[in-house]
Amino acid sequence: MVILTLNCGSSSAKYQVYDWEKKEVLCSGVVERVTQSGSVITHKVNGEKYTVESPCPTHKEAIELILKEITDPKVGVIKDMSDVGAVGHRVLHGGDKFTKSVIITPEVLETFRSVQDLGPLHNPANIMGIEAAQKVMPNVPHCAIMDTAWHQTMPDFAYMYAIPREWYTKYAARRYGFHGTSFLYTSKRAAALLHKKPTECNLIICHLGNGASVCAVKNGVCYDTSMGITPLEGMVMGTRCGDLDPALPFYIMRKTGMTADEMDKALNKQSGMLGITTKYTDSRDIENGMKNGDELCKLAVEMQTFRLRKYIGAYKAILGHVDAIVFTAGIGEHSPLVRGKAVEGLEDLGIKMDEKKNALSNTSDIETCISADDSKTKIFVIPTDEELVMTEDAYALMSGTYDVHTKFTYSFESADYVNKARDKAYKADLAKHPELATIMVHP
Repeated sequence: MVILTLNCGSSSAKYQVYDWEKKEVLCSGVVERVTQSGSVITHKVNGEKYTVESPCPTHKEAIELILKEITDPKVGVIKDMSDVGAVGHRVLHGGDKFTKSVIITPEVLETFRSVQDLGPLHNPANIMGIEAAQKVMPNVPHCAIMDTAWHQTMPDFAYMYAIPREWYTKYAARRYGFHGTSFLYTSKRAAALLHKKPTECNLIICHLGNGASVCAVKNGVCYDTSMGITPLEGMVMGTRCGDLDPALPFYIMRKTGMTADEMDKALNKQSGMLGITTKYTDSRDIENGMKNGDELCKLAVEMQTFRLRKYIGAYKAILGHVDAIVFTAGIGEHSPLVRGKAVEGLEDLGIKMDEKKNALSNTSDIETCISADDSKTKIFVIPTDEELVMTEDAYALMSGTYDVHTKFTYSFESADYVNKARDKAYKADLAKHPELATIMVHP
């Protein structure tokens, strides 16, 4: 059976085509800078990368571009979409209606539409991806892999807000948390790298991309997370403000006459790194701006990493012992600058980075350890694989074996697990950069 997964983020669309019988990734890729200028798809197949620039003003065009690539006579892996047996879609938010992954029905899709204002950057993109794929594959099961499922283990004192009780009982206003598939994958992989059972691990996982959040993992399950009822809370992100005084929006609205919708757009789509720099959302552009002396770019990185460092310190306080700090996602995997500044000055907490190791780690194919040899807490860079979680959930939903992660065993939890798709790529990376062998970590 061939399983296609689609993961539509706020400014990207990732995909993977997986052969379940062979347990092998046939191809994978990502469309970057969706809704921005310079949209580009990077298609990976047989260890080779193919890049094509194509305008993607919305996620609809991004999905169409993905389907074109995977069926392309030269670089595609299937003849046509009839070869696909199931599709797994990442879905950001189901409110309090869905606490785990689910097969998509018209009723389920309508529920997603009814709560899309809880995830204004992602839910519309998720829904657009589902509708586009269903149009091409109307007779194939489509599964929603819920981003909030991982966070269902949070205690009530962590997920509740200090608000009128009625807001919770009538409107389900509470912390939900996101990036769940990424946290699930990286937490299980961190346990394997530590030679421990997941239930024996305390972790602080930093998922850093255009959207960013931090998760405190206690005894293998989510204990707290930085995002809230929507993905707006927490970190300074690409276009989201993150934590701020709740009175600030009211102050600006009174001063300017902005409406609630206009303020919602400003905080979600015009703030964060874009608001600080006035022109950039992409971390690569911002770091280049820093190198060229742009003071606003420097300020943006200082604010971003200052906030991240506060969360790491706070989660260390609530967890006590921490086995490992984990960095993942686009910025977490590729920015030594952000990683280094995020743990700067935390040596007294037992968190000590090796600068040389950190500088070497800049790949999405290799799991690395960048902590100093005498650091009490390990620091890992673990490339996330949300698509694999989605694939395994989709197959389990179809076969009737799916359950919450505490009662379900994923393939990547195994000590001898090998990611075949990345195996080829990391060997190529090693051939070019032998020094990577010094920071690679194996279970």
